Amino acid sequence: MSLKVSVYDTKPYDREHLLASENSDKIEWRFLEFRLTEETAQSAIGSDVVCVFVNDKIDRACMISLKNQGVRLIALRCAGFNNVDLQAARELSIAVVRVPAYSPNAVAEHTVGLLLAVNRKLHRAYNRVREQNFSLRGLVGFDLAHKTVGIIGTGRIGKVTARIFRGFDCNVIAFDEYASLEWASSHGIEYVSMESLLKQSDIISLHTPLNKATHHLLNDTTLAITKPGVTIVNTSRGKLIDTSSLIRFLKSGHVRGVALDVYEEEEGIFFEDLSGEILQDDELALLLTFPNVLLTAHQAFLTEEALSEIARVTTTNIIRLASQEPFLEDTTL
Repeated sequence: MSLKVSVYDTKPYDREHLLASENSDKIEWRFLEFRLTEETAQSAIGSDVVCVFVNDKIDRACMISLKNQGVRLIALRCAGFNNVDLQAARELSIAVVRVPAYSPNAVAEHTVGLLLAVNRKLHRAYNRVREQNFSLRGLVGFDLAHKTVGIIGTGRIGKVTARIFRGFDCNVIAFDEYASLEWASSHGIEYVSMESLLKQSDIISLHTPLNKATHHLLNDTTLAITKPGVTIVNTSRGKLIDTSSLIRFLKSGHVRGVALDVYEEEEGIFFEDLSGEILQDDELALLLTFPNVLLTAHQAFLTEEALSEIARVTTTNIIRLASQEPFLEDTTL
């Protein structure tokens, strides 16, 4: 008997890759375009598994509703899990799995791509040329070679990003509570304190999970000690940056440029087509007016390789639930 799986916040690429994954035919898929919350949890009735993404909200109330409907597994098709109440899941005996390393290369490459684009004003140049404006005024950038890049968080993605920057002949420094000293030594990377990294870095790239310690990691206090003219890139979690503080430091000129693939209050905005509506988030609307700010809508993961790996890991864990085998290594929360 196949397991019944409700997939929330489904986009066409989710459906395509999940249905194409090995053993997908052994699963009874139910694809839903809306997000999973306490209010929508009743839609999971009859499901053994719910498959969710970054903006689904699986708090205690939602979890209780899922438990009452017989849900046994929450399968995150992402690495982050700050939107899931893990304590409630343990108390209710609902297993939670994720995809911890779908493609470090995808996110790392997008990180560097964003940095190159905001530095060399590629987004502005593209729009100019389309309007037959071939002026170069205001498009001056800087060489990456010999600049100091600070990597905050040296997990899988942070490590790949650091290696790419070393390929640009950058001086790479890093901060992580759990330093990988052997890796750093073999790649010419130096671990430093957080304060030292903020003070030294021409470019700061964020690759750390969101938790109580890292919430608003960049704020009025920490931004104040960054190097004047710093460029900041965030492809990790939006709430690592206090948006109000970031805007103040952009306005003052202290921050030279910002490239974001995530945003503090992206829920209900990112992944949606709002082109015919008035944007209700005033801070996001303001950021979009800054010529030295470049945003993409949480697409760093969006490569064929990453989507295939997300589907493979997710499907495998669902099948293992049915066969009562252990979930894939490093995926259980």
